[in-house]
Amino acid sequence: MAHNLNFNEQTGQYSFFSVKEKAWHGLGQIVKDYPTSAEALKFAGLDYEVTKEDIYTTSYNSDGQAMDFNKRVKTHFATMRPDTGDVLGIVGKDYEIVQNRDAFSFFDAIVGGDGIQYETAGALGKGERIFITAKLPGYIKVGSDDLIEKYLFLTTSHDGFGSITAAFTPTRIVCNNTLNVALRNCSNRIKIRHTAGAKERLETAHKIMGISSKLTEQMEQIFNQWSKVRVTDPDLKKLIQLAMVPNREVLHDIQDGKDNELSTCFKNICDNAFNYAQSAPSQQLATTRGTLFGVYNAVTGYFQNVRSYKSEEMKLKSIMEGNAMIRNQKAFELCTDFMRSELVGIYQ
Repeated sequence: MAHNLNFNEQTGQYSFFSVKEKAWHGLGQIVKDYPTSAEALKFAGLDYEVTKEDIYTTSYNSDGQAMDFNKRVKTHFATMRPDTGDVLGIVGKDYEIVQNRDAFSFFDAIVGGDGIQYETAGALGKGERIFITAKLPGYIKVGSDDLIEKYLFLTTSHDGFGSITAAFTPTRIVCNNTLNVALRNCSNRIKIRHTAGAKERLETAHKIMGISSKLTEQMEQIFNQWSKVRVTDPDLKKLIQLAMVPNREVLHDIQDGKDNELSTCFKNICDNAFNYAQSAPSQQLATTRGTLFGVYNAVTGYFQNVRSYKSEEMKLKSIMEGNAMIRNQKAFELCTDFMRSELVGIYQ
C-alpha cells in the first residue's frame, strides 16, 4: 500500500508525526509525549510557508511565432513552497492561503489550549495537503469499561482543490481504532472555502466544539442502548450485507434470499466484516460481542482495519467523506431501525 507522505529531501525526513503509536507504514517521527502546537508543527515537518507566485506564459506575435518575452497571467497564481521550490497547485486570484501554523492555531483557539493533545499530523504529496488529529478531554463511555476517545480532525490543501474541513470523530486518524460519526440529521464537520476571509472563518469555527459536545451526548446514549440489544449471528450477517449493498439489484437478491446470485467480491467483503466481528480483540468486550453495538463496530472496523486501499490517502478520504463513510452511515441507520424493530421482517 502506498503512503503518499511528503518526503523532504532537504531534511531527509517524512512529513508526519505520531504520539507513541506507529502509523503510515512506520514512517515519520514517533514522539513519547504530547507536543505543543509549535512542537507538533516541527515534528510533522509542517513548519513551511506557502506563497502565491505569478504565472507567466509564452507570448506570440500575429503570425503565431513565439516572442522573446513572457506574459503574466492575471487570473491565476501558482502556490509554492519556497523551502523546496515545489509548485503545489494553480489557484484563482481570490484564493487565500491558510498557512499550516494557522491550521494549528485553530485548535489552540477553540479550547484555549487547555486539554488539547496533538496526536498525529502530516503532509501529503509535495506538501499540498495537510492533516491534523487532536485528542479532546473526556470519553464516550459505553458500559462500564468501553471508553471511546474523542478527536478533532482538520485537513486543508494548498493546491486549490477542496475546502478546509474541521470534523469531530471518535477515531484516531490513520490508526487502528474503530467507529466513525454517523448520526441522522446531524453533521459532524464544518467546511470553509479558500476564499477571502477563510482565515477569519477558520478562527470562528470553534462551533465544532459545540457539535462535538452534542454528538458525544447523543452517541453515548445510543451506543449504550445498542450494547444491551442481543443480535444473533444470522442477524449480524444480514445486517452487514444490507450495510454493504452497492445497488438495488444486490439489495433485492438479499431480501429474496438469493445468496447464490451474489458476487464473489461482495461475499468476500461481508465475510471479512463478519470475521472481524467474531475475532477482533476490540469486538470481544461485553458491550460489543453479540450486540447491536457490535454490528455497527463490525462495519466501521472493517473499513478502518481490514479493507485494503491503494494508499493511506485513499483510506483517509474514504473514511471521512467517501464510500466508507456512506457504508458507516447505512450501518447506523440499520442499527437504529433494528432497535426500533421496524425491519423485523427482513431478518426472518
